[in-house]
Amino acid sequence: MVEIDINCDMGESFGNWSMGNDAEVMPYVTSANVAGGYHAGDPHVMRETVELAADHDVGIGVHPGLPDKMGFGRRKMDASPEEVRDYVIYQLGALTAFARRHGTSVQHVKPHGAMYSMLSESPEHARAVMEGMLEVDEDLIYLATDMNIYEVAQEVDGLRAVFEGYVDLDYRADRSLIVEQELSDRDPDLVADRFVSIATEGVVEAANGEEISVPADSICIHGDNPNAVELLEAIHERIDDHDVELAGLPAVVAD
Repeated sequence: MVEIDINCDMGESFGNWSMGNDAEVMPYVTSANVAGGYHAGDPHVMRETVELAADHDVGIGVHPGLPDKMGFGRRKMDASPEEVRDYVIYQLGALTAFARRHGTSVQHVKPHGAMYSMLSESPEHARAVMEGMLEVDEDLIYLATDMNIYEVAQEVDGLRAVFEGYVDLDYRADRSLIVEQELSDRDPDLVADRFVSIATEGVVEAANGEEISVPADSICIHGDNPNAVELLEAIHERIDDHDVELAGLPAVVAD
């Protein structure tokens, strides 16, 4: 039996602006990456998302971004490793307070957008964030979005890291992701096939038809995809036939 986690970015609404399908998606995932209020989210949305995750026994992680709500945290920013570390700790602290209020805890960290890109390009920034989160809570897990970050995480003493894959986006042959400007409906059968392929064999077909290695123990599904629930339903149906069991990050992370 293969164990794998499903994670989803959530809590990205704020004020009168709504994004994603958190209530519909939450029953199908095992880990929720909750926006920390910088690129998206606000105190009320953070509270509601933590409550929703706790009700469904879903693991809670912080999804910290750069302080850029207008750009949804996707615009580059000139920030030192220490500054980015502090951005992460600030957002982690806020989410930790909400989690404690609801009798649960934060289990992982997964940076968002331009912050993730910064960490991928700069080992110094990545290491500062990882060491900073361990100083807050040595049990936290780092959810690594690409191999550059994952390799840095493996070098940080005491840090547990999980590599994540994607099935509702296409990969290039170099294992980089083809990110669409606007998400569109995806083929549920294709997405379910990719999920099983990564879970059982650690490979997936790239956009050019080449088979590439994606050694992931967690799969990200975009909750703001128009047919996200349909995709998740297809995945749940498919894994029953392939000895794949869903499990949270603490269960799949390598010690």
